[in-house]
Amino acid sequence: MTRPDSHATFRVEMTDGSSRKRIAVIPGDGIGKEVIPEAVKVLKAAASAGGRDVVLTEFDWGADRYLRDGTTLPADAPEMFRREYDAILLGALGDPRVPGNQHGADILLGLRFKLDLYVNARPCVLFDSRLTPLRDRTQKDIQFTVLRENTEGLYVGMGGFFKKGTSDEIATQEDINTRKGVERILRYAFEFARQRGLKRVCMSDKANALAFGHDLWQRVFAEMRREYPEIESTHMYIDNLVMQMVRDPSQFDVIVTCNLFGDIASDLGAQIAGGIGLSPSGNIHPGKVSMFEPVHGSAPMIAGQNIANPMGAILAASMMFAYLGWTAEAKAMEDAVRDAIQEGNTTVDLGGNLGTREAGDWLTKRVARA
Repeated sequence: MTRPDSHATFRVEMTDGSSRKRIAVIPGDGIGKEVIPEAVKVLKAAASAGGRDVVLTEFDWGADRYLRDGTTLPADAPEMFRREYDAILLGALGDPRVPGNQHGADILLGLRFKLDLYVNARPCVLFDSRLTPLRDRTQKDIQFTVLRENTEGLYVGMGGFFKKGTSDEIATQEDINTRKGVERILRYAFEFARQRGLKRVCMSDKANALAFGHDLWQRVFAEMRREYPEIESTHMYIDNLVMQMVRDPSQFDVIVTCNLFGDIASDLGAQIAGGIGLSPSGNIHPGKVSMFEPVHGSAPMIAGQNIANPMGAILAASMMFAYLGWTAEAKAMEDAVRDAIQEGNTTVDLGGNLGTREAGDWLTKRVARA
C-alpha cells in the first residue's frame, strides 16, 4: 500500500458518519478568537457542500471570562461533553493578564485528563517543498505522525517544593508511567499503522537514563511488537530521534513516545513540515468524544491584527471531521489548504499577502465549490 498524503487519511475512529453532529467550540484567547471563527466558516461550508448538518455551540471559556467571574472549566463540563457532543474544537489558551495562565491549564489539561484523551495525534505533512527548512526535501519525504501519550508522564503535576525560595530549595517532579497507559498508546500506534497500511513504528524513550519509568516502555514495546510482525518496529532514544528527524525524516511513518518527548518531537515535526501555524492535533479517546485544536499558542503579541494563520485551526477541523466519519468533507478542507499554499493564497508567514479573515474567506469559497 502507498503511504498517506493527507490528514484526511485518519481512519474513522468514532461514529458511523451520520449526517448530523454536535460540536462544542471554545475559541480561547488571543489569536484563538481569530482563527477558530475562520475554521468554523470553512467547516460549515464543507458540511453544507456534503449535505451534512453540523450544530455548533460556542463556550466563552478563556481569559476574558476568567477575569470577569473566575470561570475556568466548570465541574460538570466533561460529563456534559460526553453526553451532548460528538467532538470539541478548541482554540489556543493563554493570556498575560492571568498569572501562570491558570485558566488555560484548567481547561486544556482538565479536558485531556477528565475525558481521558490518552492519544495526542500530530500529523506532520509537508504540503509544499518550499515550506520546509530542510534542504532538498520534498512532500514525499515528510509525511509522518507523532503519537504522544497524553495523560501521564511529567504532565500530571505530581511533585512539590521544599524550602521554596531559599538557597536550600528542593523541587520535585514525578514522572508517572502506568502499564495501562503505556500499553494503550503503544497499541494505538501499531493499530494506527496497520489500519493505514503503514510499515514502520518507531518508539522513543530515554531508558538509558530513566531506568524505571522507561524500562516499562521498553518491556511493553518488546511484548507488543510481536503481535504486529508485518510492521517494522524500531526504537530510538529521544536525543537520537530528534537528530534523525532532521537528518532524514523520510525514514518515519509513525513515532510513538511519552508525554514530554512527544510534546517536543511533534513541535520539531511541525517546523520541518512548514511551521507551527500549519499544525493541527487531535486529543483522542477512540470511540468517545474527542478534542481537536491547532497547536500554536495564543500569540498575544499579534492578536487583533488580522495576520494570524488560520490553517492550523482549519486542518484541526479537518481532522475532527475525519474522526467523526465525514471523510469526504475532511478531504475537501485539507485539499483547499493545499491548493491555497500552492497558489500563494496565504497569510504573510507563508509568503502570501492575505489577512486571517481573507484567507478564511478564500478557503471557504474553495471548499464550497469542491
